[in-house]
Amino acid sequence: MMSGPFMEISGNIGVILLIIIWTLPWKGVALWKAARLGHKKWFIALLVISSLALLEIYYIFFVARGYQVETENSFESEEK
Repeated sequence: MMSGPFMEISGNIGVILLIIIWTLPWKGVALWKAARLGHKKWFIALLVISSLALLEIYYIFFVARGYQVETENSFESEEK
């Protein structure tokens, strides 16, 4: 028979699943943007800090919005 913290966790599995479903997409998008933009410190912070997606949402809508990834279009390079 389980007791203590294990009983509390198993009783709140629905809440834990909702938190995971809410957090994972935000974390994935924020980490992807930070990696593409070369924001190493942001990437590490987003990876390590668990903030129920608040830090991720802040990064996506306020920090990353001001930057743009520069890509080289290989098709245009071949024409020149």
